[in-house]
Amino acid sequence: MHVKKGDTVVVIAGKDKGKVGKVLTSLPKKNRVIVEGVNIVTKHKKPTQQMQQGGRIEQEGAIHASNVMLYCNKDKKGVKVGAKIENGNKVRVCKKCGEVLD
Repeated sequence: MHVKKGDTVVVIAGKDKGKVGKVLTSLPKKNRVIVEGVNIVTKHKKPTQQMQQGGRIEQEGAIHASNVMLYCNKDKKGVKVGAKIENGNKVRVCKKCGEVLD
């Protein structure tokens, strides 16, 4: 998977196209990610001991990983990613400007 938890990404397809957010959860077996503020869905929750107030809760839903690109702060847009070895560690770099994204 080309994105991981904590990455800043931009959505490139779907109803939230163009939104920028942080990856909250990565689900590699399903090839999906949950992005902050993207794909908001309404869940109906029953009252429980932890959540005394039941009702309709809005939360982020998972979107396919192919619908997001890593966001480069220098270019201010989604970019393709390359790999480079620095100090014996493999790091992800922006293909446009060469900035290290890790």
